[in-house]
Parts: sequence; C-alpha cells; structure tokens
Amino acid sequence: MKYNAGNVDVVVIGGGHAGCEAALATARLGFSTLMFAISLDSIAMMPCNPNIGGTSKGHLVREIDALGGEMGKNIDKTYLQSKMLNTGKGPAVHSLRAQADKIKYSLEMKKTLESTENLRICQGEVTNILVENKKVMGIETLNGAIYHCKAVIIATGTYLKARCVCGETSIQSGPNGLQPATHLTQCLRDLGMELYRFKTGTPARLDGKSIDFSKMIEQPGDPHIVPFSFGTPRQSLHREQISCWLTYTNEKTHEIIRKNLHRSPMYGGDIKGTGVRYCPSIEDKIVRFADKEKHQVFLEPESEYNNEWYVQGMSSSLPEDVQIAMLRTLPGLEHCQVMRIGYAIEYDCLNPLQLKPTLEFHDIDGLFSAGQINGSSGYEEAAAQGLIAGINAARKLQKKEPFILDRSEGYIGVLIDDLVTKGTKEPYRMMTSRAEYRLLLRQDNADLRLMERGYEVGLVSKERYEYIVQKKEKIQEEIQRLRSTNVGTSAVVQECLKKYGSTPLKSGTTLEELLRRPELDYVKLAEIDPKRPDLPWDVQEQVNIQVKYEGYITRQMNQVKQFKKLETKMIPLDINYEDVYSLRLEAKQKLSKIRPVSIGQASRISGVSPADISVLLVYLEQRRRKKQ
Repeated sequence: MKYNAGNVDVVVIGGGHAGCEAALATARLGFSTLMFAISLDSIAMMPCNPNIGGTSKGHLVREIDALGGEMGKNIDKTYLQSKMLNTGKGPAVHSLRAQADKIKYSLEMKKTLESTENLRICQGEVTNILVENKKVMGIETLNGAIYHCKAVIIATGTYLKARCVCGETSIQSGPNGLQPATHLTQCLRDLGMELYRFKTGTPARLDGKSIDFSKMIEQPGDPHIVPFSFGTPRQSLHREQISCWLTYTNEKTHEIIRKNLHRSPMYGGDIKGTGVRYCPSIEDKIVRFADKEKHQVFLEPESEYNNEWYVQGMSSSLPEDVQIAMLRTLPGLEHCQVMRIGYAIEYDCLNPLQLKPTLEFHDIDGLFSAGQINGSSGYEEAAAQGLIAGINAARKLQKKEPFILDRSEGYIGVLIDDLVTKGTKEPYRMMTSRAEYRLLLRQDNADLRLMERGYEVGLVSKERYEYIVQKKEKIQEEIQRLRSTNVGTSAVVQECLKKYGSTPLKSGTTLEELLRRPELDYVKLAEIDPKRPDLPWDVQEQVNIQVKYEGYITRQMNQVKQFKKLETKMIPLDINYEDVYSLRLEAKQKLSKIRPVSIGQASRISGVSPADISVLLVYLEQRRRKKQ
C-alpha cells in the first residue's frame, strides 16, 4: 500500500561516504534533507580497507575539508595510526594516510548526522524515483512510502543488485553481508540510464590472537601527527598509535594460487563485472606479475573495539579453503584464524558521461548522482563527489550559479572532469599522475586554494575563513622578510652551512637564496636568523615550499592561465551540434552526448580533435555576431 509520507527539499539515497557528505551539505545550507540507508548500522561503513587518505586520496580529503566537508574532521577524531606518505619525494606527491577505527568512524559520522539541523536519517530501501516531465518529483520506498522533494542525490555505492562471490559460492548481498538494493536498477533503466557492471573485492580478516607479529616488520605511525582537517588543532591529535605490520608472499603462496586458478570465479568466468585496475586481487597479481618472487602484505588493525586485522594486498575471491591455505604460507600467519573470508562483489553503476560537471543528470532536472555508482572506487573519491553533488543540489534550490571546480583548482575538479568528460570503463581511482597541475594542487595548500570557495558556498565559517586570510598575509610577509634579510660570511653562518653539508658563502646573500638550497630548510636557517618571528607550523611549511619551488610554481601558473582561456569560453546549453556543418560525425555524436559546458571540456573529449575545436570556435563566434 502506497502512502504520502510527507515533503522534504532533498532526498539522499545511500548512507555511505558520498551520501553522508551530500546530506550534510544540503542540510547545513538550510534545506530539509532525508537520507536513506539500507541499514543505519552501515552509515559511513568501511567494507574494504580501514583507512582514509593515501597517495592522491589524501589530497581529496584535504580539499573536502577546505570546502566544508566532514571526512577530514571525522578521521582526525577516530584514527588509529597516521603517516605522511612519499616524504622522500617533492611536496606535490606528499599524501596523508590514516588507519581508521572503522567502528568508531562509522559511529562518529552517524552521531554527526543525527545532530545536524535540517537532517533526518531513515533505514529503508528506495525503489523508485518519481519523475514528471523530466523533473524530479519525489521517491518511493519498498514499504510504499512516497516522499515528495525538489532534488534527489543517488549515492548507492556498491549496493545496486550486488552479488558477493567466494569461489563456487555466490549470494545476492551487499558489502559485509548487508542487504543489497535490488529494485532501483530497474527504475534507472526505465528512466533511460546507461548502466555498467563493475567489480571490486576485499581480503580476509584475521583473528589478531592467531598472528605471530614477531615474524613481521613493524610499521609504526609518524611521531608528529599532521591533521587532515585544517580546523583540528595539531596538539589535540597526540595519542597512542597502533602499529601496522609488513610481511611477504612467497613461492609457496604463489604455487597454491596457480594450482587453484581454475576455481577462481574471476578466471572461471563466473564474474562478469570489470575490476579495479590499480587494486588487483592476489590471484590477478600472480598472473600479471609472474616474474615477481614476492608481494608485500600489510596487516592493519580494524578497530580498538575488536581483534580483527585486515590483510592489505591479499584481496581475493578464491574458495575459502584456498584462501586459508595461501594465507598460512606467509611469515607470521602460519596458524592464522580467519574471522571473515575475502570475497568479490559485483554491482550496477552508471555511465558518468550522463552527468554534468555539477553531477546532475543531463536529462532529468534535479536528479544528481555521487560516489561509486558513478564508476569511481574509494571512500575519498565518493565523499568528494557527495560534497559537490550536495552543494549543487542546494545551489539549484537557491537558484544560484552551479559550483564547479576545474582541473586547475583541485583534485576534486580532476576527478569529476575525468568522469563526466572522459567516462570510465573500469572503477576509476584518483592518482597524482592524473593532475596536470599537481605542483599547485598540493595537499598542504588545499585550504589556501579552496577555503574561500567553501566560505562563499556557505559551508565554511567566517572564523575559519578569516584565519586563512591572515595565514596568506603572514606567508607573504615572511617571504618578503627573507627576501630582504641579508646574511654575511660570519663564522656563525659558515658553521651552520657546514653543519648541514651546504657550500660556504664567498660573499653575502639573502635568507631567501639560502632557503632555495636543497639541503637547507626554514627550520635549519633559524640558527642564523635571530629576528625570525614565531609563526605557526603551517605558515612555516608554506614559506618553505613556496620559496624552494617558486620557479616551478610560476611556470605552472602560466600554464594554468593558458588552460583558463579555453575553460572560460562557454558553450551555450541550447547548441545543436548538427548545425555545425564542418564538424566530423564522431565529434557531433560525442559532443551531443556529453554536452560540454566549455571549449576546454570539449577539447578533452575522446574523439574530438583539435580541428573540431577550431570549427566549433568559428561557429560560436559567428553565432555570437548574429545575435549582436
């Protein structure tokens, strides 16, 4: 029996990382929001690796925080261990990564949702999205409740018609044994959506009492913790960390896997979904990298509230007996006991080319989509999309201009542009190599880049914004002071340079010039800089980076200026590409399908050539003159 359950402004379908950020954004911007989750116990759940951040993903979390999102704050409250990765390389690829207490992370996020004004969460399965005249009108649940609304954000993750596979066993199930969403797929097909079938997987969880850590290599956290959230005081983060542990596969492990490949559902053909290229299963690693004698395997804690350990690097859908046998060949795991067996999960997702850069569908007004349903993988990629979808749903209801980050403004911009412009035929993972302007888009300066945008949207407080304004001023003042402060060839200066293996001075120079030397940094120069002001650590960090990489940064900023020229040449929404007679047929088809908002976006579409762009520019100029 169907019944009218009421009216809200926004409905969010899904309580994962995308759904949480989307619901918080719309509610915090003043709109009544109803978020549905298959299970309220699965809100912000981590069904796969229990960590937040990592290479390039740490950039996304920092950007989410700078725009007013929640993920960074939540992991700062619930981390078990924290590390800055890639510190042996330049700052562009430094990435923060934290082991999460997955139980506490979920509970803290649920607590935040429940205490947020304008936001209500509800357990239930949404089966239908109500659309009239290509405009969202509401949703319907499995129990017959109909909620009328002005916008819907789909954030169903890996739940759509989900199927979990372990060897010969296959069950209709969402991640972690939860109920799948079995009805919404048909609704999306009826609305004309193009769907894909993707696959991801997860390794076994082991009982910590059965692990011999003495045979493994300890992986402690960093002694000085850097927060994910720019609003988290650094001193509040110090707590006892839990170590991770490193071990390796060996020839015996590989032999067991090779002998049982015929029992693998992936190689036997039972799994049809496309898997994650950059996070292969252990059986896939053994086949693809047959020359490797061993592979790294990390044992990672899942929570302070349980004794389960995650086996990072051993994702598998092999039968249970094979998984146990191969695990017990690893040093330290000879007597391991499996608490949860690894599995692969297949699920339905959307072709993201159906979306605008705002993450709203081209053909349905008020319908947005975010997270793994858009073909991406990872908690961080999902949360970033959820935040942008939530912001744009709110701005649509506010009748304001859409909020779009371009590729020169953030990793979030790169992520969304890749999805909606290039599409993906496999689960998309963010990587630093995807960002052309990564020297500008560092994780350390996300607040300087994006917090003003977050303040303009309404998700960043005036207090946080004013701090950023002051921070920028302090950075520039200190750089100017270093530039104008001369140092001579005194014994103190020469001794300091000798101490750090730096060439002695033959004549005077400035502190700025000394700071450019690779072997020196802002902290080391304090010994010969008696007038140095007492600055916060984050200001010192920016001074150090901006001085050392000034030449490279200036060069990349000039590249961005050229990029912006094409990004600011907007394409009218009502353009009919069939009228652009000199365009090649493929270009007409691709442009009509993707409907780029700018010449810059059009130039990145596969199948659209530079010649097509030239034709399009001429056409747009002729059209402009006719209208004058």
